[in-house]
Amino acid sequence: MMLTEAVEYINKFTNDYKPQIGIILGSGLGELADEYCEYSIPYSEIPGFEASTVSGHKGRLVFAEINGKKVIMMQGRFHFYEGHSIQKVVFPVKVMKKLGVQTLIVTNAGGGVNPDFKPSDLMIITDHINFMGVNPLIGKNDDEMGERFPDMSHIYTPDYVSLTESAGRDLGIKLQKGVYMALTGPSYETPAEVKMAGVLGADAVGMSTVPEAVVASWAGMKVIGLSCICNSAAGVSTVGLSHADVIKSAGDAKDKFKSLVKEVIKRL
Repeated sequence: MMLTEAVEYINKFTNDYKPQIGIILGSGLGELADEYCEYSIPYSEIPGFEASTVSGHKGRLVFAEINGKKVIMMQGRFHFYEGHSIQKVVFPVKVMKKLGVQTLIVTNAGGGVNPDFKPSDLMIITDHINFMGVNPLIGKNDDEMGERFPDMSHIYTPDYVSLTESAGRDLGIKLQKGVYMALTGPSYETPAEVKMAGVLGADAVGMSTVPEAVVASWAGMKVIGLSCICNSAAGVSTVGLSHADVIKSAGDAKDKFKSLVKEVIKRL
């Protein structure tokens, strides 16, 4: 089984490293991994993983200790829009669970739907809307990992939302809170789609995070979601959208992002 092969390979390579916290780093947010990397494994070497194809994603699994906690970081993720199956997208989360991860911090670069959000704002995800047209739990259920019909009332652990909010406040970082809507991409949303997202209750939109969060919650992991608002979505802003601007805004937010994540890890 590919999952077993991946876990056995990583354990062999890392001398049975037992991470407590997993982090998925979105576009332009990978500097945290560079700063703390003790050792890493390219995705291309791990059974069941794929090489990352998106600019801003280095494509490696990074092992580190941050504030006394053992951490495993995905420096880049797999996206549904790259042509991967949804099972391939969430495979690394299942590997993290098998490695012992108890808490997943999942991050992304998103577009602001809420007109009060500005580029480089950080948003704590309180809930999400899956508009990708697919659920990663479809198929035969792994009863050892999670139940067939999991409750999704509190995917983003409420106590950890409060913990993150408190960490930001103590650091003097203004944090937004809101609902994230995931669409497939890779095209950015049209103004009409962004208007729809707002009507449905979304504060930000993006092309990731939801599948990973669903699987993590199903597998019994605590979940913290952070979105770096890298632009105002179409119709909210009259400025055209580009991936280069996403990377720039993420770069502008990197220092406060790193400070926040480190402080959250300290408090977990």
